[in-house]
This record gives sequence, structure tokens and C-alpha cells, in this order.
Amino acid sequence: MLKRDPMLKGEARPPQSPLKDMKYVVVSGGVLSGLGKGVTASSIGVLLKSAGLRVTAVKIDPYLNSDAGTMSPFEHGEVFVLDDGGEADLDLGNYERFCDLNLYRDNNITTGKIYSKVIEAERRGDYLGKTVQVIPHITDSVQDWIEEISSVSADGSGLQPEACVIELGGTVGDIESSPFIEALRQFQFRVGRENICFVHVSLVPVMGPVGEQKTKPTQHTVKELRGLGINPDVLVCRAETPLTQEVREKLAAFCHVSPNAVMSAHDVSNIYRVPLLLRDQGICEALGIDCNATDMMSKWEAMADHVDNLGDDIHIAMVGKYTGLTDSYLSVIKSLQHASYAVNRTLVIDWIEASNLENESHSDWDVLKAADGVLVPGGFGDRGIEGKILAAHYARTNNVPYLGICLGLQIATIEFCRNVLGLEGANSTEFDENTPHPAVVFMPEISKTHLGGTMRLGSRPTIFQVDDCMTRRLYGGASQVDERHRHRYEVNPDLIERIEAEGLVYVGKDETGQRCEIFELEGHPYYVGVQYHPEFKSRPQKPSPPFLGLLKAASGETV
Repeated sequence: MLKRDPMLKGEARPPQSPLKDMKYVVVSGGVLSGLGKGVTASSIGVLLKSAGLRVTAVKIDPYLNSDAGTMSPFEHGEVFVLDDGGEADLDLGNYERFCDLNLYRDNNITTGKIYSKVIEAERRGDYLGKTVQVIPHITDSVQDWIEEISSVSADGSGLQPEACVIELGGTVGDIESSPFIEALRQFQFRVGRENICFVHVSLVPVMGPVGEQKTKPTQHTVKELRGLGINPDVLVCRAETPLTQEVREKLAAFCHVSPNAVMSAHDVSNIYRVPLLLRDQGICEALGIDCNATDMMSKWEAMADHVDNLGDDIHIAMVGKYTGLTDSYLSVIKSLQHASYAVNRTLVIDWIEASNLENESHSDWDVLKAADGVLVPGGFGDRGIEGKILAAHYARTNNVPYLGICLGLQIATIEFCRNVLGLEGANSTEFDENTPHPAVVFMPEISKTHLGGTMRLGSRPTIFQVDDCMTRRLYGGASQVDERHRHRYEVNPDLIERIEAEGLVYVGKDETGQRCEIFELEGHPYYVGVQYHPEFKSRPQKPSPPFLGLLKAASGETV
């Protein structure tokens, strides 16, 4: 188990090998996917921080893609964008939100990245003519990567982290994850067994008319993990209801762990209760840390209580094209929730498939008209575009609070050009290359031949062009803000003067003063579009300003 060194008190120290200081917690999963490894890993990160440790996190994804950038949201959920432009797995968003971190592209390891690195080294001759194999070359590369990135500060302090949470994607037994499991088996000897803790997340299903909790699936997955050379120190067992003491003792006996290290991860009222649930069952003692070393957990508990006792419902219509899988908009959902906590309202998201609005008699129009606010998130492709434009038109002409993110800014600009400027057929060249009035155009510096990593990505400055406006006030009066981007198209600079003359003002632009980043509609309670993705930097106790503005306006408050 982890034992905190007396020297780890948060003060700056001379640079040393990360092996001397770092504590590692490896979170793996068994039985089936989707059990909540990401939430478990994030919760452990919170507990490590509450013990006064500086924390970082690593997600291992066993797929061959270099990153998540070219994956369909239906395939893998949202693509989470990091400050350095890395396109990563959505679990990195969980780590950042829970632990208030800013991670980097190298905090997401994929099979594609590892094999590319090893093959490149082989081509350079780094292996001096040796036969390059999975063991030791791939497994060594994984260990080196973890060791290197875990020493990089992720909390803004600039100081080396003291603990690293590593989540292994997939399920134990998958062929794809085998090299990573072997690398982690070796890693425990590299760093010292006292400096690493293995946490295995499993499922305890309920069967039969009496609701008997079954342990056999967990027994089998632990047996497989132990057969691969890793003995779990802690079991986190997903179940609908709390594990009985009998089940705990049975799991401990058959899985070679202490009964005190069997954690029941049963259903709770909100996600922020998971760290509290684990703490109350003794995971801090199992990890060898003092979770009461700071006042962080008392504040966390107060937040969880607040989330359980929010006020009246507030309805936000989410108009998108990936509404069949909410993970496609995970960060947007979380940002709306964070803002709802700040205005003390219970968030209700009304999902609207954008293409349905192209039929004026579709029932989704009733849903849209009943909403307190409208949000059009980012996306790619032309499906549902006309429906999104209609939603923006409805919000603009009926004084309904509106927030457009990335594509949501672009379609609102198109709508304005068509219906206010009278530019019939105005469109984006993404959807119509031959539009007579290109309101949105392809960015000149972007590649048209490679999709991966070629967009305008990562944190970029947005500079306010006016002394006072709604969004600037929401950002605390800052003269500029740094937000994360992910787009290939932008508002046509040639039309900006005409658009602004009619009242849609681009109050924020990039450092060149040419690229439009934020618009506001004059005389509207809240009609705002942002070219960047503010959802990626929202935190439970620090909601994203554009989302906060939407929820305030939808609540009837003046922004």
C-alpha cells in the first residue's frame, strides 16, 4: 500500500528522480466496460489531494488510434481537448473536473502512440540492430512514458506531483490491453511495491427473486488479473445496493484481499458522493493516506449536499445531432450542471434532434418553445444544420436565452446573414462550397488532406474588443481569456462589418483582431456565441462563464 514519506509536506524540493517520490495508484476494470473506472480514478485523485498530495493522472487507452481526434462521438463519446491541443479520451475531462487539473496530451497513452514511438526509435537505429519486440521494448516504452509524464506538474504549482492515478482502459482479459498489463506488472518492481497500489473495479450483479448479490464474476476477473502477475490491493465493486458484510468477506476470501479493502460502489444520489462513499468505507486507510489532512473533504461534502437540494427546475433545450448518446456532449452536460449549482436550480436537459426541427409540425418544436434557454453545441457535418439554424432563429426573434458553442456560433451567424442582412442562401462552405454568400469559411492555415490533429486546437487567447459587455462581466472584467479551441471553420472576416452594423457584435476576437471568438446580440437578454469550447475548463465549484450566463438569463436574472 501507499505510505506517505515524512518528507512529502508540499514544500519545494530539489529535482530528483520521480522514482524516489512518486506514489502510483493503478485503476483497472473487469467483467464488463462502463462500470465507472473513470469516476473511481477521479475520486481517488480527490482523496489523494485531500491528503495534501500534489496529484496528476494518466489514462491508458488500448486502441491503435494515435488519439481520439478522428473518432466519431457515437464510437467513443466526446473528444476532450487539452490546453496543449491534445485530443484525448473523455476520462481526462473527469480527472480535470474532479481534481482541478490541467493535463497534457501525454497524459493520454494509446497503443498507437506507443507503437509509433518504438517504430520511430527502431528506424533511427536506437536499438542498435536488436530485434524489437513487445517485451521488453513496448513494455519499457510504456513504463518510461508513465514515469516521465507523472513528474510533470498538472495543478499549476509548477512543482513535481507526489501521486499519480493511472487508469487502464478496457477490461482485463482484452487482447488489446495485454501489453499494458504486462508493463504495469513490471512497473511495480521498478518503482517498489510500497509505492504502488492496484485498485480493481468489478461488478457484483444481483440475481434471482430475493436479489442475491453474486460474487463469481469478480472472483473470475481477479483470478485472471492475478494470473497476469498483478494482485489487486483494493476492490471497488459496483452494485445497485450496498454490499452485505457476507459478500465482502466472501470476496476477500476468494480474491486475496483484506475485507477492509473491499469497497461497495453502490448507487448514490449524485456523482460527487463517490469520493465520500469510498472515504467512509476506509479506502484512505487502505491507501495509507490521511484524508483529513486538509479541509478539502468538508467542502466537497458541502457541495454534494448542495447538489442534492437544488431549487426549481430549469429547462435547457440541447439542439444537436448526437442526442442518441449523451457521452457525445459529456463536458457540455457537466458545464450546464456546474452553472445550475451556482444559480441553485435543478437542471433538466430537453434533448432535441436538430433534423426534427426541419419539420415544422414535429413535437420537438413544442419542447423547444417550452424551454427556458437554448444551447447549440459544437459538431461536424451537414446533418441537422437547417434545424439548428431554425433553433437559433427562434431564440433570436423570441428573446429566449441562447448559447452557441463553436458550430453554434457559426450557425447563428448564418441565420443572421440570411434573415437580417437578406443574404439569401448564406451558408458555411463546410456545407455548401458554392454558396453565393459564404458566412463561414475554411481557415486558410488548416490542412485539407489530414484530419488528425490539424484543426485549430488547444488554449488560445480571446481579447475583448469593448470595455463592457455581458461576457466580459461574466469573466470578471478580464481584458482577455484563454479558452480551448477545436475547429476548422471561422466567420468570414469580409462580412463582419456588415453583421456588426445590424447589431450582432463580435465583442471578442483573437490576438490578430481578425478571427471572431465571441458575439453578443444588442438588445437581447442573452444571445451569445463563442467560437471556442468553454465546457472543457468548467469545474463544479468554478462554472464556465458563458454557461453561467445562459443559466442566469434562463432563470430570469439580468446578466
